[in-house]
Amino acid sequence: MTASDLYERAGEAWEQRAWAQARDAFTAADRTEPLHSADLERLAVAAYLSGDDLSSLDAWCRAFHALQPDDLQAAARCAFWQAFQLFNGGEPARANGWLARARRLLETDGHECAVQGLIEGLTAVQLLHHGDPAAAQAGFATTVRIGQKFDDRDVETLGLLGQGESLIALGQAAEGVALLDEVMAAVTADEVSPTVAGLAYCAVIGICRESFDLRRAAEWTAALSAWCAAQPELVAYRGQCQIHRSELLQLLGAWPEAMQEARAALDRLSRPMPHAALGAAYYQQAELHRLRGDYAAAEDAYGEAVRRGNPAQPGLALLRLAQGRIDTAQAAINRLLAEATDAPARCRVLPARVQICLAAGDLAGARDAADELGQLAADLDATYVRGLAAHATGAVLLAEGDVHAAQRFLRRACEIWRRLDVPYEDARTRALLAEVYRDLGDPDSAKLELDAAEAVFARLGAATTDAEPAGGLTDRELEVLRLVATGQSNRDIAKQLVISEKTVARHISNIFVKLGLNSRTAATAYAYEHHVV
Repeated sequence: MTASDLYERAGEAWEQRAWAQARDAFTAADRTEPLHSADLERLAVAAYLSGDDLSSLDAWCRAFHALQPDDLQAAARCAFWQAFQLFNGGEPARANGWLARARRLLETDGHECAVQGLIEGLTAVQLLHHGDPAAAQAGFATTVRIGQKFDDRDVETLGLLGQGESLIALGQAAEGVALLDEVMAAVTADEVSPTVAGLAYCAVIGICRESFDLRRAAEWTAALSAWCAAQPELVAYRGQCQIHRSELLQLLGAWPEAMQEARAALDRLSRPMPHAALGAAYYQQAELHRLRGDYAAAEDAYGEAVRRGNPAQPGLALLRLAQGRIDTAQAAINRLLAEATDAPARCRVLPARVQICLAAGDLAGARDAADELGQLAADLDATYVRGLAAHATGAVLLAEGDVHAAQRFLRRACEIWRRLDVPYEDARTRALLAEVYRDLGDPDSAKLELDAAEAVFARLGAATTDAEPAGGLTDRELEVLRLVATGQSNRDIAKQLVISEKTVARHISNIFVKLGLNSRTAATAYAYEHHVV
């Protein structure tokens, strides 16, 4: 084919957003006749979006040199995108070098331009990531102003995106979310470039997940999926999209589909070279393995997540709990909570701490964690966190023997889970309600709740450790069994657990029936044989 034919094919592929075809056609044309700077830039974008980072960086570098000294502003723009990709690829030193070259060119040029807004924005991102949202917010405001002045929607959109994230970090969630919605209005209207659109989708979904805004996360994940589907050769952003979809599908109870998306993300993010988000894909796969009781696979996936730079907690601590390694789980979750400084991070750790402390018999620790989670739920005004707090408080009250109060909180949690349509959380709460009803002397209601919970667990393929501990015992029955095994009387147990002797006797009767035992001596032997104590 002639150079003219190749250029025509490349242009058609570009217009159709067939990024791999455009990259290949531009590359072939370049071999016939070296590309001009504008086509080098298009080659850089097409290569980036099709997952060929090395070719993209090479094209940006060539365009940078080709544009000098005639067009310093355009050369600075190429240097910026080079820096942008290097930052995303985990090479901050090289990225800072290219950012410095962009600044130097603009200083030499001496005129304000849209590229200055891009540089201000990337500088503000670094401030935000280093824990200074106030300074970042000011920098992003400058980016927005420059973008509006030069009528550059990419620059303006990136500035609004950063402003929204900064305001949320500063505790001004309503104002920040409003800016994010404005960003997505421009993105869905196809007013920005594909690179900025993909960046905005992933950033906004990530922010919604961080702030537990499930409704928005679901809405924008669906939109991102449609956007990716319209560009079959898109690689950049597709892997992150699949991680987001997997997390959402997990919450909505579509676990087989969630696992498919997690595996697809692993495959996509592994080729042609490992992506920074690969660790997050392994962590998501580990979580699904853990929830389904495949602990060996979960162990392997958590290990891969850590090797790829992604933390394995709190999932690994919950895996240790499921394996019966309670001391290890408690040590890990206490360390993690001590390191979690911001509210969203603590909201992700506190539910696990409640669960682990209850299993360890640490009622004081469980109570502290549940109380803090309740306060954070009120501060954040996030429905999902309110559900987590209600479940945690209900579980602690049940362990403390206040079954009437536990019933109120657990019912509140169930209402939230059904409103959010998250069946696994609903089933876990209903399993606790079954225990409440048993303690209140209502075995029929207890059976209905437990049957409903078990039906969900069976449909999901979930491990039911939370609902059905050793021998089918509830958490409270396990606690009573441990105390029986230490030789304590019903009166001693009632005093320690702050419940009536009648309730203790009922628990012991339930234990005998479930385990097929007929004496405290047999119960003690069972407890030691099955590592309950």
